[in-house]
Amino acid sequence: MRFSAVDYIIFALLLVLSSGIGLYYALSGGKQRTTQEFLLANRSMGFLPVALSLLATFQSAVAILGVPSEMYRFGTEYWFLGCSYIIGLLVPAHIFIPIFYRLRLTSTYEYLELRFGKAVRICGTATFIFQMVIYMGVVLYAPALAFNAVTGFSLWGTVLTMGLVCTLYTTLGGLKAVIWTDVIQTMVMFAGQLAVIIVGTMKVGSISEVWQIATENGKISGINWNPDPFTRHSIWSLGIGGIFMMLSLYGVNQAQVQRYLSSRTEREAKLSCYAVFPCQQLVLCFGCITGLVMFAYYQKNEILNPEIISTPDQMVLYFVMDILKDLPGLPGLFVACLFSGALSTISSAFNSLATVTMEDFIKPHFPHLSESRATMLSKVLALGYGLLCLGMAYISSLMGSVLQAALSIFGMIGGPLLGLFCLGIFFPFTNSIGAISGLVAGLGMAFWIGIGSFVSRMSMVSSPILNVTSIPEVGNLTTAVMTTLLTTKTAQNSVTGLAKFYSLSYMWYSAHNSTTVVIVGILVSLLTGPMKGEDIDPRTVFLVLPKLLFFLPERYKEKLRFGVPHIAEDCPKAAIAEKTCNGFLNGDTQIMGKEEMEESCGGFFRSEGGHSYVVQETSL
Repeated sequence: MRFSAVDYIIFALLLVLSSGIGLYYALSGGKQRTTQEFLLANRSMGFLPVALSLLATFQSAVAILGVPSEMYRFGTEYWFLGCSYIIGLLVPAHIFIPIFYRLRLTSTYEYLELRFGKAVRICGTATFIFQMVIYMGVVLYAPALAFNAVTGFSLWGTVLTMGLVCTLYTTLGGLKAVIWTDVIQTMVMFAGQLAVIIVGTMKVGSISEVWQIATENGKISGINWNPDPFTRHSIWSLGIGGIFMMLSLYGVNQAQVQRYLSSRTEREAKLSCYAVFPCQQLVLCFGCITGLVMFAYYQKNEILNPEIISTPDQMVLYFVMDILKDLPGLPGLFVACLFSGALSTISSAFNSLATVTMEDFIKPHFPHLSESRATMLSKVLALGYGLLCLGMAYISSLMGSVLQAALSIFGMIGGPLLGLFCLGIFFPFTNSIGAISGLVAGLGMAFWIGIGSFVSRMSMVSSPILNVTSIPEVGNLTTAVMTTLLTTKTAQNSVTGLAKFYSLSYMWYSAHNSTTVVIVGILVSLLTGPMKGEDIDPRTVFLVLPKLLFFLPERYKEKLRFGVPHIAEDCPKAAIAEKTCNGFLNGDTQIMGKEEMEESCGGFFRSEGGHSYVVQETSL
């Protein structure tokens, strides 16, 4: 199984096109002369390219390889994850995006300083950098390893080519180049997956025959209502655990928030979040159908070279090369699809890492840094992280079985970061000591379970790939947050005590770790003295209890504000008015008297200059 000349041409075209987009934005338009242009695309993007970029950022190569592998081995139960997408995207659209966008942030972690202070911001930023640096090398190395195994193409030639191309267009073109290459790469991903599904289905016979074979072999799963958190997949872990996973990805991750902030308006940012929903469902369907087609095909045809398949993810690329070998160009299209996923994820990581390093570590210490120097330094940072990615890929190659543990680290960190932001947004009385304590506790719990799980199952990792009943449940690699080492079903039923605790389903990781952060943060904040409401910027919190309990009398809802000052959004009737000594005026007409204002809006508003939605005080 080797590439033809046409395959190489198609694969090369993707790399040339990606580099060309970076050069175009480096030499035209704003030419990335300011940090706003380089890091936030000058806040000029429409919702559709932002939505496709949001999709591509975590639709990495491990997802394209991992979802079909999941279907092949364990059946369609994982497909129920799609149920969690709607809530997992509605909450960011209506809570996280408005808060981040109205604060005009560049780095997500600026929010943590506004809400808690500089120490919490530094802790959050350092945690994110650790998370992404480890994951970058794995995302680059894993598809290159699979590619090398089934095509014979140079492993390090692939790694260097991908890393350098990605570094080139990210460094030259900034976020605008990253977003538009994400758009192109998303289209390539869809085309590659669709080509495999069509050709594979034709070779099996029909889609109905694929479904029939899968049904006869028990691959079509019903709903598993088992609430046991140690069960690998159930409607509870996929539905509820999936919501937390989506929130950690699309709610607070810098790579995603940065795209929201690049939108022209808050409305466009919200629309981009809505547009991701059908795209995510389509991607999930493509991956699941590919896995079923692969299973049906190998029920009817023998695997000729099983010895070259050493990991679950190599199975998919082997299948692609097998069914497309007589169709020059299509293997190249799928490999372009595979590497599009890797390029989009890595470029997003470069750009987001450069952003948080610049905004959270450099600018605070050099406040008078000129715009041109800041932009140049941002480009140098993007270049530096690109080279670091190549180094991490080399380290990943030395890890052996620890490679899976490195993937797990991403999942272990995503949950605690989500918990940290939830602590600040939904619990106004929490303080900085509680926030840091909660983050440390969440990370400690995550690493305890993750490392304990890895160590207790190292002996299972060497099981043969094609013996489905003995494959260690390494977890679906759909996103890094979901990835963790899991035990086999047989082992899950036999272990007890602490070993049983280590077999917690990977789908509960984000929920478990973020909840740990929130609980510890609340308790420590109450013990060390909760924050006073008047000391909190009301733009940094979302008072969920008064909104949920809207039917309560105003005096009770006021107590649920914990003393947080009002802004005009809290009192829509007064939002366009001016506060006076007698109440609210709209022009010359009084629309709300002083007593009505005190009863319905708490009696006062905080004035914040530069934000049109806040009421301004006047005098008569």
